[in-house]
Amino acid sequence: FRRSSRPVTGVINFLYTIPSISMLGFLIPLSGIGNTTAVIALTIYALLPMVKNTHTGIINVDRDIVEAARGMGSTRWQILIKIKLPLALPVIMSGIRNMVIMTIALTGIASFIGAGGLGVAIYRGITTNNTAMTITGSLLIALLALLSDFILSIVEKSLQRRKKRKKKRRGFLLFGTIIVILIVLFSAIFSNRTHQETIHIATKPMTEQYVLGEMLRILIEKNTNLNVEVTQGVGGGTSNIQPAMENRKFDIYPEYTGTGWNMVLKKNNLYTENMFDKLLSAYNAKYNMKWAGMYGFSNGYALAVRKDLAEQYHLKNISDLRSISPKLTFGAEYDFYEREDGYTPLCNKYGLKFKDTTDLDIGLKYQAINQKKIDVMPIFTTDGEYSVSDIVVLNDDRHFYPSYQCGNVIRSEVLRKHPELTKVFDMVKGILTEKEMAKLNYQVESEGKEPKDVATTFLQQKGLI
Repeated sequence: FRRSSRPVTGVINFLYTIPSISMLGFLIPLSGIGNTTAVIALTIYALLPMVKNTHTGIINVDRDIVEAARGMGSTRWQILIKIKLPLALPVIMSGIRNMVIMTIALTGIASFIGAGGLGVAIYRGITTNNTAMTITGSLLIALLALLSDFILSIVEKSLQRRKKRKKKRRGFLLFGTIIVILIVLFSAIFSNRTHQETIHIATKPMTEQYVLGEMLRILIEKNTNLNVEVTQGVGGGTSNIQPAMENRKFDIYPEYTGTGWNMVLKKNNLYTENMFDKLLSAYNAKYNMKWAGMYGFSNGYALAVRKDLAEQYHLKNISDLRSISPKLTFGAEYDFYEREDGYTPLCNKYGLKFKDTTDLDIGLKYQAINQKKIDVMPIFTTDGEYSVSDIVVLNDDRHFYPSYQCGNVIRSEVLRKHPELTKVFDMVKGILTEKEMAKLNYQVESEGKEPKDVATTFLQQKGLI
């Protein structure tokens, strides 16, 4: 095994140098959104400390002991199992402890691809400017890692007490195994008895999407016999949710018409709402999906600058930025730079050449511009922080931005199988204006309310629950 150790450790070292977020991105086309991709990525990262410590522990076993065992007629397998591994156990356990702590820490990133976990609290806290939620999620992950390390340290000490109460330990191990098996079987039986068909809803990492996702969940569970699972804040938004819809990982997600036209259908022309029928036909023909439950509000893009800059340079239109853009820093969420209606087309349309660009989480843009870290940014017209931030929205004088009416994209087979969902989509038609959506976003982002509570209160006010 000495000959193979170098290439194996070399490959593992190489894999370990790949940033975890990149690894998740590489795996999404292969294994899709969700737990499978997260497990594969975490397993790959767990290999380094495990393999390295196991290799180190085995090669440092005293050669004289190995020779003595060989001289007494032990086979290579017996030497490995009864000599090398027991003597290397302290080093191996150290690797296991490092691996567990590192893996638990990395699981926080898995929420970026819809795998859930405590990382959801961190990511959602950042998106909604909820510092308490972010800190809570971080502390819980840290505590879980410390608790796991403490448990493993007890296991390590117990393993070092050789031959002491060996039979008793085996009895406890057998008893524990039986209990675990019974719990698993009981859980499986119980879950089968209480089984309900589940509708999987995905939302983008935006405050209003969290609220809309909760509204759908509440209305579907109240008006149908279906269970609902909401995957909140899928990283990458449409670019990751749409492929997952095509792979049947998700059934429904809130989307915007302009985004569907440009990002999903890859159309280059400006979308207007008189093209809605073409949008519906294209979705049905290409993806076998439908648009339903149009909420009534439009969440369009707009370009905003710091108020002091607008006053200094008398900025009113986006065209006014052309002469001063080389002095300014542009900041936006990650996917804005890849959109058909994003950074490059915007700059080409208006002849803009910014000094620098910054990638930001969507929940940090307002904080960045208020702290003068960036000068220009795209905003949504329903942003809750828009009304309380020191910014000026510029007029789109060359009509670059398309229309962004909000509705739900649903897989056609799901709607055929569950026609009762049509009633829910009829209930949400036209229930929101831009002003109302901005107010709900503000309640979450600035008043610290939970999206679930905001959604519940709004539906009660509308008499829907």
